[in-house]
Amino acid sequence: MTGGAGFLGSHFCEALLASGTSVVCLDNLLTGARRNVEPLLGDPRFELVHHDIAEEPFTADVDLVVHMASPASPEHYRRHPVETLRAGSDGTRHALRLAEHRGARFLLLSTSEVYGDPLRHPQPESYRGNVDPVGPRAVYDEAKRYAEALTAAFRDSRGVDVRIARMFNSYGPRMRPDDGRMVPTFVRQALRGDPITVAGTGEQTRSLCYVDDSVRGLLALVGSGWQDPVNIGDPHEASVLRTAQLIRDLAGSRSPIVHVAAAADDPRRRCPDISLAERVLGWQPEVPVEDGLRRTITWFREELDRAA
Repeated sequence: MTGGAGFLGSHFCEALLASGTSVVCLDNLLTGARRNVEPLLGDPRFELVHHDIAEEPFTADVDLVVHMASPASPEHYRRHPVETLRAGSDGTRHALRLAEHRGARFLLLSTSEVYGDPLRHPQPESYRGNVDPVGPRAVYDEAKRYAEALTAAFRDSRGVDVRIARMFNSYGPRMRPDDGRMVPTFVRQALRGDPITVAGTGEQTRSLCYVDDSVRGLLALVGSGWQDPVNIGDPHEASVLRTAQLIRDLAGSRSPIVHVAAAADDPRRRCPDISLAERVLGWQPEVPVEDGLRRTITWFREELDRAA
């Protein structure tokens, strides 16, 4: 698995181990963290390898290749634009070639960002998107769009057994407090009593999917026979302002909510159509947003207390 020491990757490593699967976790630790997988290091079925899949290929005797390696937050992919593009291009190619040579199944972690600032709601897999190829989010959007195209090309021309997951706003424990995404930013600000900064009017919407549900969806996809893209997300849509208020209330915080300049190219609405996942995977999210946010806030509170 590439990017296995990241937020979502570390949870997926745990789930694979729990299912009886041995895991080789590759990560260059650009945005991942060794501490995310430290509890797994004592398991003889788990191996952590410091490796940049975008820089050079990797060889191992595997029957599943999971490609998660990429900066995933706006803060990180703007700081590392070339690395983000290379993770989607060279990294995907190296991971696909490993799957091809070993006859392994391949899972690509794509994203709802391939839809850009969507003009159709909710977004089904058939929607082709509204992406600015040179905008402020382009390095991530286009890296993932290219990765999907390359994955489909290896499927169609070389017979690689592929899976493509389009993830919608996964959140939960192990997100970096400084990664700039909505949930960790609001939680950190609420717990510290700082102003909670909502970009623009806050009327833009997001659909949050708790990490446990995201991982269940990925496991269902890996175990299925479906080779086209599938949305993995929670169709419960809420405004950014409402989410900020909810996090403040659940954290027991008195932080004021302040509005700051709207982020450039920020999608106005984001909500998955998951009818395909329900039909071909038998999957749908189970953790209510309030429950997932409570668990996330508890984890962040413990992390902040430990840091203090």
